[in-house]
Amino acid sequence: MSLFRKTTLLALSFAFAAQAMAQQLPVPPSLAAKSWLLLEMGSNQMLTAEKPDERLEPASLTKLMTAYLTFAALHKKTLALSQPLPVSEKAWRTGGSKMFIRVDTQVPVEDLIKGMIVQSGNDACVTLAEGIAGSEENFAQMMNREAQRLGMNASSFRNSTGLPDPEHYTTARDLSLLASALIRDFPEEYKKYYSMKEYTYNGITQPNRNRLLYIDPTVDGVKTGHTEAAGYCLISSALRDKRRLLSVVLGTASDSARASESQKLLNWGYISYDAVTVQAKDQAVATLRAWKGAQSEVKAGFANDLSIAVPKGYADKVKSDFVAEPRLIAPIEVGQKLGVLKVSIDGKVYGEYPVVALENVPLGNIFIRLLDTIRLWFN
Repeated sequence: MSLFRKTTLLALSFAFAAQAMAQQLPVPPSLAAKSWLLLEMGSNQMLTAEKPDERLEPASLTKLMTAYLTFAALHKKTLALSQPLPVSEKAWRTGGSKMFIRVDTQVPVEDLIKGMIVQSGNDACVTLAEGIAGSEENFAQMMNREAQRLGMNASSFRNSTGLPDPEHYTTARDLSLLASALIRDFPEEYKKYYSMKEYTYNGITQPNRNRLLYIDPTVDGVKTGHTEAAGYCLISSALRDKRRLLSVVLGTASDSARASESQKLLNWGYISYDAVTVQAKDQAVATLRAWKGAQSEVKAGFANDLSIAVPKGYADKVKSDFVAEPRLIAPIEVGQKLGVLKVSIDGKVYGEYPVVALENVPLGNIFIRLLDTIRLWFN
């Protein structure tokens, strides 16, 4: 398991100290939507949210999970971009939005990816699902297993497309986990496909339904969704001055409303908060005593830059204090939690972040283990 993934799986225990920070926190906007959330991706901070755990239909936002599993298959080399996949009658007959592939033909995986992401083609999704898992039903099981692995504990998937099903649901919080995982785990694929404004297949050109791609040059994704029950939904992400924000807006009344409300949320996040790098990646926060190890010390730090969002005007008031776990005993693995970095602003608690091992410390020989055991008796 990679250092990045180990660090990611250690959920950041960020929480605002509401009373202490009440006068410092910017007032969030009110949106014309059922549920919304704004995430600072550099620190995994939720800057604001409204009903983030309310169960809702994801509609075509489902396709983010279909894309995630498709990209994972490409990385595992169980699928190739140039590989042609057969179009079944089921895929061809699937209702809703289409890329207009023909039954009993074969379509290269990369065309299907573009059809799924840009054109939101349900036929492309089913074809990919069948190509990866043999059937859409098997693929739905894969989707649910992956959701659990990503911590999407309030989600249930029944198909690859987002077509309505009573047991097909998710939340704004879970969708933020999925979208941020896709951007972080597959950055090249995200950059290549999610900012495409149109795609032509079978002589039919269809535009990307994400209006923000056309009106905000800092927005580079992510996905729209719509059904009668779900309303108009949009997950959008923008990158400004190396800061990435991710917004999830669910259940607006129109196509234009999901774009304008998402833009409002993103703009508020950039205007109201500054990003502060508290600790650079791979630089030791501390060097700690490692008992019974082949080496006596271990470097503790962060696998990625620890950047946090702080209210405007408070960047120079950020302080941090490292608290180590007691008695670190080998073996110690890269990514293992060794303590927490407590961050405060103007003397008030702001958040706590896990500090991990930047190197492996294998178990020492029997002489070292015996000597350290004796030392620990007197320590």
